[in-house]
Amino acid sequence: MTFNPRQRRLLEHVRAQVTVSVEDLARQLSVTPQTVRRDVKQMEEAKLLTRYHGGVGLPSSVENIDYNQRQVMNSDAKQRIAAVVAARVPPACSLLINIGTTTEEVARALAHHPDLHVVTNNLNVAAILADNPKCEVIVAGGVVRNRDRGIIGEVTVDFIRQFKVDIGIIGISSIDSDGTLRDFDPREVKVAQAIIEQSRAVWLVADRDKFGRQALVRMAHLSQVDVLFTDAPPSAAMASVLEEAGVEVVVAP
Repeated sequence: MTFNPRQRRLLEHVRAQVTVSVEDLARQLSVTPQTVRRDVKQMEEAKLLTRYHGGVGLPSSVENIDYNQRQVMNSDAKQRIAAVVAARVPPACSLLINIGTTTEEVARALAHHPDLHVVTNNLNVAAILADNPKCEVIVAGGVVRNRDRGIIGEVTVDFIRQFKVDIGIIGISSIDSDGTLRDFDPREVKVAQAIIEQSRAVWLVADRDKFGRQALVRMAHLSQVDVLFTDAPPSAAMASVLEEAGVEVVVAP
């Protein structure tokens, strides 16, 4: 699922204005209302936008996009991000990797990396890296969330806190304009917070659509991140937030 430049501009307009009429979007994008409606319908199916009476707005901050949809959304961007991350991971390194479709792409990119020690609460990551004979995989205990095979809960948090690793690689659902990192499930958030605490360096992997999304639960702040790997240069306002937070930004080519 890939959006064209016009559709991305439409999404950016709605995120900036929160709610906006179809007619206003048509004027801002110099297209017909019919074109806007077609674009909005596609984005509504992807749960990126919601149609209201007479207008368009952001979807609920309570429910995430279905896992199967997230797997195919921006898949090329996630693969490019993952390749850059893998190139930066040194051999004989210890990693904590959390739940997310982008972190799963990172695992695929590490499929032949030598002498890795990986702790994860993501059964998909574990399965991918288990095929690497030069990688030791340690799977956290806890409750398996059936929709995406993520492992969550207080048992998971306690398990993660036994380790101190070189790099924590985390995905996220939302990056607010003030640099707040957010997600949807409080149990998943608690595990991610433990990963941040137990990592000597924190690498955040997030495609461009994570900027400005709405999600309910606060996880952390960009000031707790060392490196952000993404697929497009951040906006000027976000670049300022990242600079103030001291985050190195790596844009995948």
